[in-house]
Amino acid sequence: MKEVTFGQYYPVDSFIHRMDPRLKIVFLIGFIVAIFLADNFYGLAACAGVLILAVALSRVPVGKVLRAVRGILFLVIFTAAINILFHTGEHVYWQWSIFSVTREGILFSAYLILRLVLLVVCSSLLTYTTTPVSLTDGIESLLTPLKWIRFPVHALALIMSIALRFIPILMDETDRIKNAQKARGADFESGGPIKRIKAFIPILVPLLLSAFRRADELGDAMDARCYGGKTRTKYKKLHFTWRDLLGFLLLAALITGVVLLRIYVGEML
Repeated sequence: MKEVTFGQYYPVDSFIHRMDPRLKIVFLIGFIVAIFLADNFYGLAACAGVLILAVALSRVPVGKVLRAVRGILFLVIFTAAINILFHTGEHVYWQWSIFSVTREGILFSAYLILRLVLLVVCSSLLTYTTTPVSLTDGIESLLTPLKWIRFPVHALALIMSIALRFIPILMDETDRIKNAQKARGADFESGGPIKRIKAFIPILVPLLLSAFRRADELGDAMDARCYGGKTRTKYKKLHFTWRDLLGFLLLAALITGVVLLRIYVGEML
């Protein structure tokens, strides 16, 4: 449970930490677009190189960043196995009944694994280098045009920030409840899938009660501070700096390079 990286902030003074949260959000969106535009290994290698540079500039330990991959490890293995066994192609290495292993299936699975890993690592790097408050301010600033149609931008940004921040808190709470149930003789490891699912019911009930209690306490704390969410001023103003300009130019160069590789190199399957 402690390996969950989403919602965690790694406090350190770095180039990435000092960047404007709005640019980091835009960079994440553009990076995701570049990942799915890349249809060959050269494009994915360019995306990986940019991400490695970002991790190095963030000064976040590489092992801590890679922990995000553990959460999707089962999904990666499962989807890779499905694509390898069921993806059709011309170059067949092995075939039995409806199952087959082809060169195209292996390459497609490799693309899928790289895309998932890059996506998760980049998303985790955003939360590692941006505080929940800065993330809320960045989302609210980017969605400012929606205020013209009376959309509750501030409320949406606040909800997203609270939900992101509560992920590690609830995971820690789950860990504590699970250890308490184990101390009382609960068994979560043995038996079939149905038995294991039933064994987690004593965890879900107190976890839901704890989540509602925390939400109620948070609401009371906000009411006690007269929080209304209307025409609120900012203690820290967001400003674009030369770091953000460099980040934007790097993103533009990445997307341009991926598009050119897509046009002149093409799909490599």
